[in-house]
Amino acid sequence: MDTESGKLTVFFEGPFWVGVFERISGGKLSVCKVTFGAEPKDYEVWDFILKHYDGLKFSPAIETAVKQTADHPKRRQRNARKQLQMCGAGTKSQQALQMQREELKTQRRQRSREQQESEKQRRFDLKQQKRKAKHRGH
Repeated sequence: MDTESGKLTVFFEGPFWVGVFERISGGKLSVCKVTFGAEPKDYEVWDFILKHYDGLKFSPAIETAVKQTADHPKRRQRNARKQLQMCGAGTKSQQALQMQREELKTQRRQRSREQQESEKQRRFDLKQQKRKAKHRGH
């Protein structure tokens, strides 16, 4: 049976508060980074999740090991305290975010290359039209 889990880590990075959404589905991890700006309150984070979670753009999925842990409240509390002590996102999350950045960069390069080619073709066609207009007999 495939399990799905999600996690949100909110931390201070530079001048802004940042949230990293981690989604594990079918043993694959995908991540999305969101900048909140000022420190978000709990209700603001919850409201953001309810309204904007569907529109988040997650990174490509990468393989990850999914551990089964006991579901005791004290263990969950201990894990939450441990995660609060650690700052920032996990290394798997950082790798997934890096992959997403690289993918967006290649898409942007491809799009700009296509725009340059189309602009070059448009100029060439315009130049050809001008040449034909010049050589028309009167």
